[in-house]
Amino acid sequence: MENNLADQEVYNVLHITKAIIVEGAYDRRRVEEVCDAYCFATGGFDVFADGEKRDFIRRLAKERGLIVLTDSDRAGFAIRAHIKNIVKEGEVLHAYIPEIYGKERRKPRPSAEGKLGVEGVDRQTLEEVLRPFAADFSAPPPDPVTKAELYELGLTGAADSAARRRKLCERLGIPSRISANSLLEAVNAIMTKKQFLDIVNSIK
Repeated sequence: MENNLADQEVYNVLHITKAIIVEGAYDRRRVEEVCDAYCFATGGFDVFADGEKRDFIRRLAKERGLIVLTDSDRAGFAIRAHIKNIVKEGEVLHAYIPEIYGKERRKPRPSAEGKLGVEGVDRQTLEEVLRPFAADFSAPPPDPVTKAELYELGLTGAADSAARRRKLCERLGIPSRISANSLLEAVNAIMTKKQFLDIVNSIK
């Protein structure tokens, strides 16, 4: 049976240049459904103990600016406060989801406070929350580093690629345990292709 396009919902994707900080991977997936921003997950309270994550968040704030989008519960506000305290340079803005009581589909029971997190709010609500931070859609897109270029540089597909990525992450101040795909996203969030290539060439 052919799909009836007239019956399908068509969504706009918000163009947001600042990096968005969320708590978990499911929050990140939800945010990426409504905008094209680089989205970084703290791993919940991991950010309190993980120095690499803290340093990377500081770097994002300085290079791109941050939008903090955590759950509207006690834990979410504790993470907001921590990020505000650790970032001394750069811009930190805050976006808030409304307090909606309910349960996420994937969870067997509601959260401790009974409120939906970022992953649980509907798309329209999330769009309304993030729309004030959207940039001009007519802005020209940047020239990003690509997966093919990571391969050509030996950062993927080679026996020593993982070691090369770790060395690069140390130089860039990016958490060293992130995957190749996450490295690509992070690089494109904080620097131009030329800056990236200059750094890679300097550590060969």
